[in-house]
Formats: sequence, C-alpha cells, structure tokens
Amino acid sequence: MRTILNSIGITTTIFMTSIFIPATVFGQQSKEGTVEIERSRILVEDVLSEEEQAALTPLDVFNSLAAGNERFVSSDLTARDHSMQIRESAEAQYPKAIVLSCVDSRVPVEDVFDKGIGDIFVARVAGNFVNDDILGSMEFATKIAGAKLILVLGHENCGAIHAAIDGAELGHITKMLVNIKPAVDISTKSSGPKSSKNRLLVHEVSENNVRINMEKIVKESLILRTMVEDGEIAIKGAVYDMDTGVVNFIK
Repeated sequence: MRTILNSIGITTTIFMTSIFIPATVFGQQSKEGTVEIERSRILVEDVLSEEEQAALTPLDVFNSLAAGNERFVSSDLTARDHSMQIRESAEAQYPKAIVLSCVDSRVPVEDVFDKGIGDIFVARVAGNFVNDDILGSMEFATKIAGAKLILVLGHENCGAIHAAIDGAELGHITKMLVNIKPAVDISTKSSGPKSSKNRLLVHEVSENNVRINMEKIVKESLILRTMVEDGEIAIKGAVYDMDTGVVNFIK
C-alpha cells in the first residue's frame, strides 16, 4: 500500500547511490551529489500488518511483484523511509512472498520488485536450486510466517549455469553444480555448441532449471504441496533479463 508522509515543509537528504528519484519529485542537485526532497512528497510503502497479509491472495501478491518490476524497469521506484520501516517491522514480520534467487550481485531482488523492509523473504544460492535448507526456509516463510507466493527466480548470464554447462570442477563448486546438471541434460532445443558461449543454450538451461526446481518444491515438501492444493499459496517461476531489468515470468 502506498501512502504519502504528511510532514509538510520538512526536507530529507537521500544519497544517490542505489535509488532513482523521479522527475516529479522536487529537489536540487548539490555539489556533494545529494538531492534535497520535500518530505511531504516522499512516497513510502507501509509495512504489512497481520490482517493485511491474511487478506492477500497468491494472485494479489503475484500482481504486486509484477507491478513492482514494471516500476523498476521504468525507473519509477518508490522512495522509502527505511528508518520508519525498521521501527514498524521490529516486533513482527508479515511478508507477501519468498523469492529463491541466485547469489549474483547484479540481481538485487528487493529492488527488482520495488519492495522494501518486511515485504519479501529472499533465499539465495548460486544457481537458485532447491535443497533441504531452502525447502525448510520456504516452509517457514509460508506455513509459519504467512507468505502467499513462492517465486523461483533465475537470471540470464548466470555464472553457475555457465559452470554447469561447461562441467567446471573446483572445490565445493563441483558438488554444488550437480544440482543444476539435470537442467543441462534436458536442454536439447538450442542449436550450436554445448558450451556457455552459446547464449541460447544458457537461456534454455536457465528456464529449465527454474521449472525443475518449481516441480521439486511440490514433490519434496508435503507441507508446500498441500498448501498449493488448498489454494493457500502459489508457486511461480521467472527469469531476470540482465540487459533490460525485466522479469519474464514462466508460464
């Protein structure tokens, strides 16, 4: 829910490091690289209450993530008062979703969906695959904490996907890549060399890896499978486009 802070006449300074302030917000660029914004014009997203979370449907949450990504792509991000959100979420949390993402530093999950503190759980592992620890985290996020959506988020140009295709072997990475190998094995539609230099193959493996792990969630977790069957949660998959910032949801 978007609201407007009403403290008229107060200004705040936001450092321009990872946030875009739309042109409709009044401010001045100073020599120090900061922008002064009239506080009454800062949009913030309230931290969800237990009642608001309970009223959400899985489709509501999916639409919220999709809309947030549209804002991210168009550089229309919400300017948040993080100090206020920290205080509001200190005693409890009622997130909308849990996102399983790769560890890649170029995929800032909360930013990609224009979400703030207390909005979403994020589980990260290179290659965004499911294991017992991830499944336990998803069960906690949904059954215990009330999240309504599980999103498996892959991305283009993924280093773990590249390594799995090329059969890389190095320390614990070798064992980790076993989790991605099934997606490599079933990716046979792309023509050209079976190497990470084949961008079409990398894309195919990325999508198949997401699909395999979506299936694995319901296959290996009775709790999550039952919640899906009862309509309490939904499981979605997507691949993040590194060139555009667009999240392409898998049908």
